[in-house]
Amino acid sequence: MPVYRKLVRDRIPEIIAASGKEAIWRVMEDDEYQKEVRKKLHEELAEYEAAKDDSSALEELADMLELIHTLAGIHGSKPEDLERIRATKAAERGGFKRKLLLEKVIDG
Repeated sequence: MPVYRKLVRDRIPEIIAASGKEAIWRVMEDDEYQKEVRKKLHEELAEYEAAKDDSSALEELADMLELIHTLAGIHGSKPEDLERIRATKAAERGGFKRKLLLEKVIDG
């Protein structure tokens, strides 16, 4: 019997049950939940970095986006608020589309 002890998507227990297996699960307290969401984000980032093709990379980015939306909620915000913050920062400081690598800054 495999032991996972990790955050899973909301429908995973019912998907397991539909396959004829039994899932043992529990609802986490808020502090443990936040810790596990952050941990899962790191896991998905590692999977993104290991992706061998665009399709796999996009799947992992979608998982990361879901986790980022979840973290926004944990911090009392909504994805729309996060997007507004992102857009404001992009307008003020730019994005990352120009592929700039800052080598050094020389004083005076």
